Amino acid sequence: MMSDKDFLEYVVKSVVDHPDEVTIDRKVDEMGVLLTLKVNAQDMGQIVGRQGSTAKAIRTLLRIVGVKNNARVNLKIDEPEGSTRVPRTEPEQI
Repeated sequence: MMSDKDFLEYVVKSVVDHPDEVTIDRKVDEMGVLLTLKVNAQDMGQIVGRQGSTAKAIRTLLRIVGVKNNARVNLKIDEPEGSTRVPRTEPEQI
């Protein structure tokens, strides 16, 4: 069976333009497994997707892999310097 880290690496490297720059850090604590993903700044848009749809889909798939391994898996995507993704702005309160 494929581990959560191997699965994430396979999916992300299949999507990005710079697969050699993908790094994943895996930490386990009482809350479960935390996978921290780092990609090339130019690949951030591909990982996040429109309105976060790609990132949401990857998180859903990781949750399924986690259930198979009896673990709670969370994904953190590190925002690199010079990222091409436009940061979300909070809506103004009226």
